[in-house]
Amino acid sequence: MANVIEITDFSAPELDVYARLTEAQLLNRFEPAKGMFIAESPKVIHRALDGGCRPVSLLMERKDIDGSARDILARCPDIPVFTADEEVLCNLTGYHLTRGVLCAMLRPRLPGLEEICASAHRIVILENVQNPTNVGAIFRSAAALGMDAVLLTPGCSDPLYRRSARVSMGTVFQIPWTFTGPWPQGMDTLKELGFQTAALALREDTVSIDDPRLMSAEKLALLLGSEGDGLTDTTIAKCDYTVKIPMYHGVDSLNVAAASAVAFWQLRRA
Repeated sequence: MANVIEITDFSAPELDVYARLTEAQLLNRFEPAKGMFIAESPKVIHRALDGGCRPVSLLMERKDIDGSARDILARCPDIPVFTADEEVLCNLTGYHLTRGVLCAMLRPRLPGLEEICASAHRIVILENVQNPTNVGAIFRSAAALGMDAVLLTPGCSDPLYRRSARVSMGTVFQIPWTFTGPWPQGMDTLKELGFQTAALALREDTVSIDDPRLMSAEKLALLLGSEGDGLTDTTIAKCDYTVKIPMYHGVDSLNVAAASAVAFWQLRRA
């Protein structure tokens, strides 16, 4: 039986996670074990639960209790379910719950770099990719197109930000990922683990994206840079290869999320 709680007091501290805490406050860098995130939409919530994430509470319109959230409630019978009509929830959160259901969850433990790469053969490294939409889209492509893991440098947007997780369609809970720690020092660890590194960059001194050496590499790390500046010169210099995607009609570049999908498809492990 769901623990349904009608919202009558907007100032209730239990609602802070939905209405008053920023993404940075939810992350709680000073006490990571207490960090939280918001999963939005039934699909994302189900995938988060499948990935072992622990729910704290739910927020939804009253109509969703016996509708789109029914299966979620069956999986989470003991947590608080805050509910009200759409207009009330809009006043609380400041926006319409277009995805129907929100779930506050505890952040999972992140594995170390060595742990995440131990059995991987194709990994993705994002350097300073700051747009949550791009991060989410890259995760979705990585999961769909055969990548084994995603690493993010400290300057990247968090994959568990609400928008990132939603755009990824919950694949942030299906593909292993972690932050690299100090960068580009982490590249030395990758090479010790046997990875060859390929930087996607708009340079002339590049190899073809279908180069046999890339296609046959036992362990390959693909590096993608920030939306504006791309990969740093230091990172590119440390890579084994620099790769540029061929383009036509005078187009000089692709959005980083679109470029990632092309590269993942071409360089996936057979």
